[in-house]
Amino acid sequence: MALAEAETTLPDPKMAQGGAFIDGAFVPVQDAKISVLDFGLTRSDCTYDVVGVWKGRFFRLDRHLDRFEASCERLRLALPLSREELEATLHRLVALTGLEDAYVSMTLTRGRPNPAAPRDPRQCVPNFYAYAIPYVWLANEAQQAKGLALKIARDVARISRRSVDQRTKNYHWLDLEMALLDALDDGADSVLLKDIDGNLTEGPGYNVFAYRDGVWSTPDTNVLEGITRGAVLDLLAEMNVGSSVRPMTEDDLFGAEEVIVTTTAGGVMPVTAVDGRPVGDGTPGPQAARLKALYWDKHTDPAWSVPVDRTA
Repeated sequence: MALAEAETTLPDPKMAQGGAFIDGAFVPVQDAKISVLDFGLTRSDCTYDVVGVWKGRFFRLDRHLDRFEASCERLRLALPLSREELEATLHRLVALTGLEDAYVSMTLTRGRPNPAAPRDPRQCVPNFYAYAIPYVWLANEAQQAKGLALKIARDVARISRRSVDQRTKNYHWLDLEMALLDALDDGADSVLLKDIDGNLTEGPGYNVFAYRDGVWSTPDTNVLEGITRGAVLDLLAEMNVGSSVRPMTEDDLFGAEEVIVTTTAGGVMPVTAVDGRPVGDGTPGPQAARLKALYWDKHTDPAWSVPVDRTA
């Protein structure tokens, strides 16, 4: 007997601007809600991950799922879905929205406290939800064409990795947000934070690289090990261009020929000013342009991406 053909998941018009999976159901993103008692909200006790979909293909989905599962394990959060169920949920979610270019987030919170033991996080039941919305850009087209202007935070230090393991993607963003507000007030596009020892770390949602003497360098500690950061390191190896993951200070940026930031929300983006000083000649450089082009080319490479399964 022939196997029945799988049915195609048709887009739901109500999810054209975004959809969510929450409480075991797929709903329009505007209808997705969590309890005000959830420790993810009241204590930032959660982890999350974001994977991009470009031209109908997930980019490095396995890497994102690996990191998400590792983050859940570090926080002692029991994911209620198997790896296969999680992947199928994300595919179906994107298929329901009909989006070709999407920003797809998955979150696991500690959940609501048990009234019988309201201070014991072990008594909570973890809460998983996900959503897919139109692709999010950290910088718009005009900003990328000009290059970003960054400020190095002076009054706010990045929270120590001894307090929050930055390898675990998290919502402990107050240090990032307060530093960003200061940078925006000063006319910069965004901000980079240092740790208490004066070493560069990262910005709100992105990693940083500096190019000098044929080598791209990126900070080695107190940072999220970004999937885009890893993609850039892999691309550099493929291009036979030098790379170094090491401690960095602001002098590494001031002396750089080129600087970029990397994130799922935009990929590889050039930086043309740091603290008001031009990077190189103050325009996006050729090395960044080469990396950016190759990065986006990889989004259609089967070794780097998978098509959205619209029969999931």
